[in-house]
Amino acid sequence: MKKLVPDARGIFRIPPFYYLHILDQSSNITKVLTGPTTFVRQDNEEVVEGPEKMVTVPPNHYCVIRHPVIRDSAGEVVLESSGQVKLRHGDFEVRLTGKSRVYGEVWLVSKPGAYLPGPHEKIVGTLTAHQLNNKLALHVVAKQTFTDRFRKKRRAGEEWLVTEKDAESFIPDVYEEVKESVSVTILTNRQFCIILDPIGADGKNQFGSKKLVRGEKEFFLHPGETLESGKVQDICILLEDEAVVLRAILPFTDGDVQRTPGDRWMVKGPQDFCPTVEMEIVSRRKAMPLDENEGVYIRNVKTGKVRAVIGETYINNQDEELYSKELPEQIEKLLAAAQNPLVGREKLRGGESKEVTTKPRDKTRVIAYQVPHNSAVQVFDYKSKVSRVIFGPDLVMLGPDEHFTQLSLSGGQPKRPNVVRTLDLSLGPDFMTDVFTVETSDHARLSLQLCYNWQFELPASDSPTYKCDSESLFSVPDFVGDACKSIASKIRGAVAAVPFDDFHKHSARIINESILGSHDSLHFPANRLRITNIDIQSVEPVDQRTRDSLMKSVQLAIEITTNSQEATARHEAERLDQEAMGRLERQKLSDEAEEEKSRLELLELQAISAAVESTGQAIAEAQSRAESMKIEGEAAVDQAKLAAEAQNINARAELHRITSARKSELEYLQSTNELEISKKQKMADIESTRFQRMVEELGPLNIAAIATSGKDNQVKMLEALGLKSTLITDGSTPLNLFNTAKGLIGGTISTSDVKIGLAE
Repeated sequence: MKKLVPDARGIFRIPPFYYLHILDQSSNITKVLTGPTTFVRQDNEEVVEGPEKMVTVPPNHYCVIRHPVIRDSAGEVVLESSGQVKLRHGDFEVRLTGKSRVYGEVWLVSKPGAYLPGPHEKIVGTLTAHQLNNKLALHVVAKQTFTDRFRKKRRAGEEWLVTEKDAESFIPDVYEEVKESVSVTILTNRQFCIILDPIGADGKNQFGSKKLVRGEKEFFLHPGETLESGKVQDICILLEDEAVVLRAILPFTDGDVQRTPGDRWMVKGPQDFCPTVEMEIVSRRKAMPLDENEGVYIRNVKTGKVRAVIGETYINNQDEELYSKELPEQIEKLLAAAQNPLVGREKLRGGESKEVTTKPRDKTRVIAYQVPHNSAVQVFDYKSKVSRVIFGPDLVMLGPDEHFTQLSLSGGQPKRPNVVRTLDLSLGPDFMTDVFTVETSDHARLSLQLCYNWQFELPASDSPTYKCDSESLFSVPDFVGDACKSIASKIRGAVAAVPFDDFHKHSARIINESILGSHDSLHFPANRLRITNIDIQSVEPVDQRTRDSLMKSVQLAIEITTNSQEATARHEAERLDQEAMGRLERQKLSDEAEEEKSRLELLELQAISAAVESTGQAIAEAQSRAESMKIEGEAAVDQAKLAAEAQNINARAELHRITSARKSELEYLQSTNELEISKKQKMADIESTRFQRMVEELGPLNIAAIATSGKDNQVKMLEALGLKSTLITDGSTPLNLFNTAKGLIGGTISTSDVKIGLAE
């Protein structure tokens, strides 16, 4: 094979699979340079071998290397501190044909540089490295058992995480598969997370275990690890009126308290709270600020006891919960309509009313009912079997075991039972209307519409029977129906004893006497109800023929009365009309006389106004001309004074400006010169001090040695070469011996251009 030689400039072009041995004459170290590359030889370098073709070991062959190099665990050549390759002198090394491969085997070549496949190799594909950083990692799975690039043995199916700490870039081996990219999990100082099945110290998942990680922190989830609830959670920031109820799921020691699974306790604010893996948050609670007229029902989950908390700020403890108090549907409707106390009152009186719809009631809140003015409400406690009566205006707040007494009253015309349902009993005075039929002694049937004024007699608060008297108000469930039935019965009995003509003439007296008798009112002692007055609104025959006859007689009487009233009114209108006509004529004559008098006064005033107007105009014109001339003269004098004063001010200002400028310029030049002189003087002092200190520090002997160091070094170098005298010349010009010594050591003078002479 033809040997490669450098060109005239000492440049070697080394093709692939060739090498050079290069000797550095300065350090006496030989190094190896492999192709493909271009090598430029320096003056202190010498090519001792090559370029030579690399030793190729074909299949089924081997070679023996004497004095082989020493390699480290990574297979790299070990060098001495000077850069010389370390050898195992006296040893022999047998080198084979690379690594043994079998047909179909796939491997990875990741060494930087060009790669030339052999005749028995085929490039399956080119892989691009995955770039890793502090925000991205790789989830890798082993396809079969092998040892990865990090010298760690992996089993088939094993999964692990490759991060930036392992390598900045990662190329999966043929036995590895990148399953997915894993993003970093970032926790702020206000966040935490619980990792399920965390990786243990042995690098394996601890299935069934949990691990708490609290921020501020960044980490990657390893294969098999998941976050509880699937997300990062925020730390509970508890305010002063907030708390959390916790339940232990694992035994642990909480300060001085030993917690067992199932224990419940509460942590109150203000504080930052982060639950551990041994506990779970059952609920988060907030204090309920309650006014003196507000409350809530609280039930103890251990004892089941229900109580009402009213008029304070309260937060449930770990064994308490809000209790929903249920009420009958009809009472719920009545409470919803309680904002209008007149709802249902029209039905009680005999008319119709519209229902009121409101939003649903919060069943955990203490039921509060405003008793209207002049009304009463009865509340019954089913636990103590005791009732109480509250008179309005007042606010009723039900205890956990208390309920309202519902009243079902008759209503409509005629009265029908269970028409009006209410919680409060109106104490009156009020009225109710009823319609019923009566029959006279001569069998004339009449329909009566009566209106009754009624009221309840309130018991005296200082009476010893106050409680009993108060409860008697609710002793009759339907006082309206009972009262109307009793009154109708009395009226029917009285009407049945008189004929129709008598009843038609004296109906009011008969009805009042039958109900009130000789008294002013009708009293019902059972419930303290008193009927104070009866208003007869209509009396109509039920039989049509009787009704028609009665109507004709009434119409005839009305017609006679009407005609008489019309005649009287007509005569009165004619008289008033004549009086009005006379007053109108007198007024016309009076108005004409007043008009003539006003016209005369107007003419006199017009003449006086014309004379005043002409005189005033002449005087005003003369005064205006005089004032104008006076103002013009004064203005001219003032203008002249102002012009003179302005010129004087300008002259003084210009003089002051020039004086100030000259003075400032002189001060500036003087300060500048003083600063320059001071600077020169300080620089001279500094330079003198520096030089003096340098001389003192070096000393006279060191200064002398420095001055002659160059020549002395050259003399010592020649003496080290063993030369007593040397002359180097190019044949025509002699050279200085000291400069010659420098040229021998590091110069660039070619030996072909100089002549060397030695003298013993």
